[in-house]
Amino acid sequence: MLKLLSLLACLACAEAAPMPAIGGDTPVDVELVLAVDISQSMDEGEFALQRAGYVEALRHPDFISAVRSGPKGRIALAYFEWAGVVRDDGVIAWQVIDGADSANAFADKIAGRPFRSFRGTSISGALGFGAGLLEKNGFSAPRRVIDISGDGPNNAGLPVALTRDAALASGIIINGLPILISPSPSVSRLDRYYADCVTGGPGSFVLPIYAASEFSTAIRRKLIQEVSSVGDATKIRVDAEAPTDCLLGERLRQRFSDPYFPELDR
Repeated sequence: MLKLLSLLACLACAEAAPMPAIGGDTPVDVELVLAVDISQSMDEGEFALQRAGYVEALRHPDFISAVRSGPKGRIALAYFEWAGVVRDDGVIAWQVIDGADSANAFADKIAGRPFRSFRGTSISGALGFGAGLLEKNGFSAPRRVIDISGDGPNNAGLPVALTRDAALASGIIINGLPILISPSPSVSRLDRYYADCVTGGPGSFVLPIYAASEFSTAIRRKLIQEVSSVGDATKIRVDAEAPTDCLLGERLRQRFSDPYFPELDR
């Protein structure tokens, strides 16, 4: 399974070099990867709100208290931005968070990043890259989590369910933050798509954002839930008789790029 995850990460994120193991097998309460959407469907205002939400959440006393309340009193945290690919300059390397100073230092790195966006929405690429970071970091934790935000379905790279299933099989938990501030009329229930096709693992959850005013609070709730594994974030329920099409994004991209090209096999 490790070889499969490495292959998926390599195929989907060829522009980003692997990060070396730095943890030295340091025990932490959770290894957490923040995977943040910067695709062109995110306008500058949404991106600024998203970034501010992460910065404010990491600085918040409730988040720091949640980190300190664990058995080890520390977590390992990494951050990267993704669109159709993950690039070297979009990655913030692993850091141990064990109090206000380290949390503020990590928040400063996020706050100092320039705004940019790229074409494509490869959730599968982001999951593959995030899984690669977790497999190679050198830390030791009872929980390994990818926290992924986004405002659209996968439309580039490998099928998202394939990468998701490979990550889950290796024991990684995936939580989702679908952004529904300006929902596409062609994707009516992105929260259900995330529940069915993107997230999974013990205690996993989907926390949708419906308004700009919800960003900061939602991200803080999500991070506290992931650090402490205790909270009220909920998993979106999906009707068994109406399964989500996990190739929805690929079909939409194909239709818009070439309306005369046959649809993907169902």
